[in-house]
Amino acid sequence: MMLPISVCLIAKNEEQHIEECLKRLKPYHYEIVLVDTGSTDATLEIAAKYTDRIYHVDWINDFSAARNEAVRQASNDWILSIDCDEYLECIDEKELSLLMQKYPEGAGRILLRNRFRQDGQPAIENVRLCRFFNRRCYHFAGAVHEQVTRKTAASSIHTFAAPITALHVGYDGSEEKMREKALRNITLLKQMLATSGPDAYLYYQLGQSCMRLKDYDSAYEWFNRGLSMDIDPGEDYVQNMVEAYGYCLLDMKRFQEALQLENIYDTFAVRADFVFLMGLIYMNNALFAEAVEAFGKSASMEQFSVEGVNSYRAYYNIGVIYECTGHLEEAVKYYRMCGDFEMAKARLAAIAGK
Repeated sequence: MMLPISVCLIAKNEEQHIEECLKRLKPYHYEIVLVDTGSTDATLEIAAKYTDRIYHVDWINDFSAARNEAVRQASNDWILSIDCDEYLECIDEKELSLLMQKYPEGAGRILLRNRFRQDGQPAIENVRLCRFFNRRCYHFAGAVHEQVTRKTAASSIHTFAAPITALHVGYDGSEEKMREKALRNITLLKQMLATSGPDAYLYYQLGQSCMRLKDYDSAYEWFNRGLSMDIDPGEDYVQNMVEAYGYCLLDMKRFQEALQLENIYDTFAVRADFVFLMGLIYMNNALFAEAVEAFGKSASMEQFSVEGVNSYRAYYNIGVIYECTGHLEEAVKYYRMCGDFEMAKARLAAIAGK
């Protein structure tokens, strides 16, 4: 079964990633459409091995413009939009075919697994993003952190969970590249704000970019602006913004202020990430009993974004609390529950050497 899908990508100097990206798409035999915005490396040479649908546009500081051009050049109405640093892991084509028939005017939220480093250790964050859609109904909007939106403003977007998973390796880049990307995004986001006026989603993205620069004072201000607006707690980005705001407060060592997130606990404790965050907040306020309870609860929850917050990362922090309070037997128990988590293995080795 070959589904009528066009995979659309935009690229500029992506020789580091594009081979792996296209290699993983090849077994599905989907049409691949690439729009290049000015590559000077081997990107085009590599891409030509996998597709002859390669187009060139001038870069005008607008990601949506480039993406929409790729969509326009596609032969099929159903579009899967991915980046060159996103590697397809799996697609359930049978299930996807049924969903395409069931929701002809819907937009599919693919599962994107963001690989990054946390506390010096590799980590994975799972997010669902609208990347699969029918171009007759949808297009991209926004110069940066572009979103799939309805072409007809009066119509609301209907989303479904698309059985598509991809690994995003873009955060694996050098510190300098990440800094350049964050600074570029901040410039574009501020330009969008100047045009659109106050926008909670743009404030959230500005806060995230500032967090990547470790500019916590600016991130704090942007998050505060976003959270002070009339926002829907059910939106994915709002949940992410609340959690990012909490981590920002911890990075700024504003531990008492972070405790105020207790006031919205019932609203946002719908996944392990927020409950895990509360455990860290309690921990940093020396409320150890409350922290152990929060980590224990997060370890029992099914819904999560960052892998480990509902398992080994929660157990590790319980172990740290027990070790620091002199309960070594309990600490060892929880460290062992962390499996191959390197930080836990290091603590077990340190305890064994005492």
